[in-house]
Amino acid sequence: MPLSSDHIHELNLLTQFESSSGQAGIKVHRGDAAPETVQAAERLFAKGLISQDDGGYLTPLGSEAVELTQKLQSILTT
Repeated sequence: MPLSSDHIHELNLLTQFESSSGQAGIKVHRGDAAPETVQAAERLFAKGLISQDDGGYLTPLGSEAVELTQKLQSILTT
């Protein structure tokens, strides 16, 4: 099953979080961010991966997702 463009946008947003620190969040500025980034943040929030619909902090599930995303990215770029 191929990844949808929505999933790609979600993965790209997850890669912007620092996996090593639960204290570093991000903010998706609705006026400045691309619409697909704003929508990705809203979907990640709805899925319980981030704490706010405009970014915030990773939840425990979000931290796990970032770690897995980083591993996959590393495998694919090697």
